[in-house]
Amino acid sequence: MIDKEFIQIIGNFGFPVAITIYLLIRFENRIESLRNSIDNLTKIIGDLEKK
Repeated sequence: MIDKEFIQIIGNFGFPVAITIYLLIRFENRIESLRNSIDNLTKIIGDLEKK
């Protein structure tokens, strides 16, 4: 998305909006990764409690 689309967003909406969109996309990936880690830890804790 950093190509023409990103430059076009900057031209149309301005730099702050473009940076906000870029950061939201990046953080979405990190949040998804953290969610998966939390789910895995929840399963591991549940298995440990059963023992």
